[in-house]
Amino acid sequence: MEDFLAANRANWDDRATAHATRTGLGYGVQRYLEDPGCLSDVVRFDRERLGDIRGLRTVHLQCHIGTDTLSLARLGARVTGLDFSPVALAEARALVAESGDAVVFVESDLYSALSVLEPASFDLVYTGIGALCWLPSIRRWADVVAGLLAPGGRLFLREGHPVLWTLDERIADDLHPRFPYFERAEPLQWDSDSSYVATDRPMTATTTYEWNHGLGEIVTALLEAGLTLTALVEHDSVPWEALPGQMTERAGGEFALDARAGVLPLSYTIQAVKPAAAS
Repeated sequence: MEDFLAANRANWDDRATAHATRTGLGYGVQRYLEDPGCLSDVVRFDRERLGDIRGLRTVHLQCHIGTDTLSLARLGARVTGLDFSPVALAEARALVAESGDAVVFVESDLYSALSVLEPASFDLVYTGIGALCWLPSIRRWADVVAGLLAPGGRLFLREGHPVLWTLDERIADDLHPRFPYFERAEPLQWDSDSSYVATDRPMTATTTYEWNHGLGEIVTALLEAGLTLTALVEHDSVPWEALPGQMTERAGGEFALDARAGVLPLSYTIQAVKPAAAS
């Protein structure tokens, strides 16, 4: 398992510098410096569902270079970002140093979060899109989330739908489910020198390992961790071109199926709360 983690960390170290470029490629970070009110497309998509988060003690798990993290801060949350890539965190700290956003970043893999962050101290645990597929055990993830939340605190998760992760994006003539829907011990191994956004160079750490988790497995893991599910919304779009040649771009950076529009969900938003302590 440590070999899988090391390979994935090397890949995310590599992606971080490409994603944080100021050239207009990658994550387009220059817009956050030019416009202090700019929010990431991912956070803006769920802004109504997030509600008023002003003053909430918030942790953004698997925060990468911090664009969603600083967006939460711009909505008034008191935010800590956590990630396992030291390069990504260096880029995130550089970004908020330039933008002036008040965000703290902490280095840790997800499963060790409770050893570097104070347990039961967060009003909001936030996880953005494209995070869970890097984790081998969804039950361990749910236990970490529950451990971080204060009584009455809330999980907010938007993710790519596990149905989407079963599809082979390399075949553009139709939808082709080829990969496991349910969690398996052994990961899928990938080798690619490209990223999911345009970059000014190919990746050099190209091998990655990923795991899928069925929607039922995710919900069950949260329930077994003691959380109460309060919302589950499936969406017909994702914030990147997940299936090249089969999608159309919408306003706000979302992509939906073209010829097969509406035949399957592409992402989802889950909210769950930790029961308040008994009086």
